[in-house]
Amino acid sequence: MEKGFLAERIADYALGLKFADLPRSVVHEARKRVVDSFACMLGGMESPPARAAIGASPGVSRGLSATVLGTKLRTTPEHAAFANGVLVRYLDFNDTYLSKEPSHPSDNIAAALSAAEASGAGGADFITALVAGYEVQTRLCDAARLRDRGWDHVAYGAFSATTAAAMLLGLERNEFVNALNIAGTISPALRQSRAGELSMWKGCAFANTSKDALFAAIMAQNGITGPAPVFEGEFGFERVVSGPLALSPKFGGEGGEPFKISDSSLKLYPAEHHSQSAIAAAIELVPEIEDIREIESVRVSTFGAGYEIIGSGPEKWLPTTREAADHSLPFLVSAALIEGNVNLATYSEGINDPGLKVLMQKVSVVKDPGLDRLYPEAVPNRVEVRLSSGKTLASEVIYPRGHPKNPMTEKELEDKFRYLSGWYLGDGLAEKVLSGLWDIDRAERMAEAMSLLIR
Repeated sequence: MEKGFLAERIADYALGLKFADLPRSVVHEARKRVVDSFACMLGGMESPPARAAIGASPGVSRGLSATVLGTKLRTTPEHAAFANGVLVRYLDFNDTYLSKEPSHPSDNIAAALSAAEASGAGGADFITALVAGYEVQTRLCDAARLRDRGWDHVAYGAFSATTAAAMLLGLERNEFVNALNIAGTISPALRQSRAGELSMWKGCAFANTSKDALFAAIMAQNGITGPAPVFEGEFGFERVVSGPLALSPKFGGEGGEPFKISDSSLKLYPAEHHSQSAIAAAIELVPEIEDIREIESVRVSTFGAGYEIIGSGPEKWLPTTREAADHSLPFLVSAALIEGNVNLATYSEGINDPGLKVLMQKVSVVKDPGLDRLYPEAVPNRVEVRLSSGKTLASEVIYPRGHPKNPMTEKELEDKFRYLSGWYLGDGLAEKVLSGLWDIDRAERMAEAMSLLIR
C-alpha cells in the first residue's frame, strides 16, 4: 500500500502513543470525562432506547465478549458498544467539542470500553486509547464541516471509535489501516438524524458507529481487507462526504502539540450544548421575576449554529418528545425561567405543562452577528425578558459552566455523578464507584471497573 495516506497516518500515530507519553494533566482530563460519561450512562439506563438496545443484545458463551453497563449480560463486543453508546448519549448530557463540525467525543468511550473488556486490557491502555480517539475525532472536526453537505458528525466517529478499538484489541499496523478503511466506508450517517422533529435515533447514531467500529476492527484482525484509500480514493471520504480535509499536520504529543481532550466542554444541564449559556442566562433573571405571568415576551439572541440547530423550525415551539425538547431553545429557556433550572424532570414534567407551552409562544429567537463572531471559541447567548410593567431584563453568558474557560469543579462533576447514578447505585456504592473511576488508569483490567456497577 502506498505510504502517506491519512488512514496510515492515524494508525501510525495511535500505535506509537503510549500511556507514559501522556502528561499528568491530560490523564486527569481523561479521568474527568470517564466520570462524566459513566454518570451519563447510569442516568440513561431506564430510557426506552437503552432498554431496547439491551434487550436486543444476545448473550454469548464463547469468543470475544463484553458487558453492558450495570448488567451481568455478556454479549458480542459490537452489541456492547451499541448498548453502552446509547447509554452515554441518550440524556444529551455528555461532553461537546465545537469547531467547524460540532461533536461529542466522549461517545468514543463505548467502543473503548467494549474493546478493552474483550481483550482484557487495563485502565492505562484504556485511557491512552480514549485520548487517541479524542485526537482523531476533534482534529477531523477541525478539518471540515459535514452538516452543510448532509452528513452527520458521527461520520468522523467511524475513524475515532475504530482507532480506540483497534488499539485495545491489539491490531497490527496493516490490520489497523484495513479497519479504518472498512469503518470509514460503511459508517457515514445522514444528518437527517438531527433535523426536524427528532427521534430516539438521535441518541443512537454514534452508538451505531461504535458497533460498526468494533465489527470493522474484528474483521480486519481476522484478515478482511478494506477499500483503500478510504479518504483519498476516487469515491473516498473526502470526495463524497467531507470535501478536502484541512487536517492539522500533527496530533497531540507530536513535536509538543497539545492534546485536544482538554478542549471539550462538560455540561451542567442535560440539554444540547449550544443552549447551555441560554439556560444559564435565563436562570440569572429568575430572581427578578415575581410572577411568570408578568412576562410579555422573551427574546433569545444567539449565534448561527445555535439558531440553525436549536432555534429555528416550527417544531422547536411545539416539541412532543424528549429528543425534540432538549434541542429546542424556546422550550429550554422557558423551562429555565419557570423552574430556575433544567434537569431530567424538566422533560418528564415540562413537555405537557400548559404554562410552559404558553410561555414558549412568547419566545422569539434571532441570529446575532456579533455573537456569531465569537463562535466556536465561545458559546454566547443573550436572553431578554420584557415584563408587563414595561421593564426589560437582560442577561448574557459567553462561556457556560463546563466550558474550558469556565470549567466545572471536581465537586460539581461528582455531584453530577451522584445525581445521575444515585437512583441505581445508592450513596455507598456511588462513592465506591467514584473512587474507582478517579483511579481508572490504575485498574489491571477494565472488566473490574464494569463489575463495580453490578448491584
